[in-house]
Amino acid sequence: MAENDRVLAAARAWAGAPMALATVVSTWGSAPRPRGSHMLVHADGRFEGSVSGGCVETDILATAAEVIAGAPAVVKNYGVADAAAWEVGLPCGGEIAVLVQPVSAEGFSPHLFEAIEAARAEGAAFDVATDLETGRSAPGSAGAFVNRYDPPRRLLIVGAVQIAQHLAGLARELGMATYVIDPRGRFLTEARFPGVILDDRWPDEAITALRPDPATALVTLSHDPKIDDAALLAALACRTGYVAALGSRKSHAARLERLAAAGAAPDALARIEGPAGMHIGAIGPAEIALSIAASMVRSFHADA
Repeated sequence: MAENDRVLAAARAWAGAPMALATVVSTWGSAPRPRGSHMLVHADGRFEGSVSGGCVETDILATAAEVIAGAPAVVKNYGVADAAAWEVGLPCGGEIAVLVQPVSAEGFSPHLFEAIEAARAEGAAFDVATDLETGRSAPGSAGAFVNRYDPPRRLLIVGAVQIAQHLAGLARELGMATYVIDPRGRFLTEARFPGVILDDRWPDEAITALRPDPATALVTLSHDPKIDDAALLAALACRTGYVAALGSRKSHAARLERLAAAGAAPDALARIEGPAGMHIGAIGPAEIALSIAASMVRSFHADA
């Protein structure tokens, strides 16, 4: 989750300070945040992340202060049936259980943050198991509650066209590291693509160097077979999580023929979503970008 990316960054920035970690360990009904969501609380009252989108954070902050001061880890339960449901509860009707534990050897060890980040930097997932009775966490998948930290999501956009400008903006809002790849220098400018990583190498070279993994999406948008086909072949040679290509059904059929002639196997070609994007009746670059972003997110959740 992108929100947990920010929690991991805060843990790195606050290393050495007394902290408590709140984690959603179970949900029922229309819970506002998914299982595994974190909220990290600094001893000075600063916090990063969310466990309920604002419904119970005030109570979590108070509990975290007690845990930082030496109180044992505790699981707090919140739901609409609580006596103070509209003050500290979930008026939306869901229920959640939140573990609040110290960031220490007796709770969530600071070394676990380092191990999670090291694994994710290598494109690997990392499991942390927690004993909810003691509030102690350790690496592995054996425990009452196991949280998986997947590699950070990335988006590789091939073709610095107008749709790419909108798609890059959406990806940034989704917390994805975004790369725009295009050997055509006039298209690939910081003015057109602020806040993203620009790569002017040929797509096959760039993609091979970036080593896309299951948490990486690649979308080709250039409409130039010399650029798009090279990118797709490189993406299919990796464990790329989502691969899509813009174009009509007719142009996609022709694309598949070219890629097959270049040596791509049928099962690899079946991984390409073409035409790219969820069918929402999109018109214009912004709506097409939205349809691609929606399909990309759906694919990531389907594989989770």
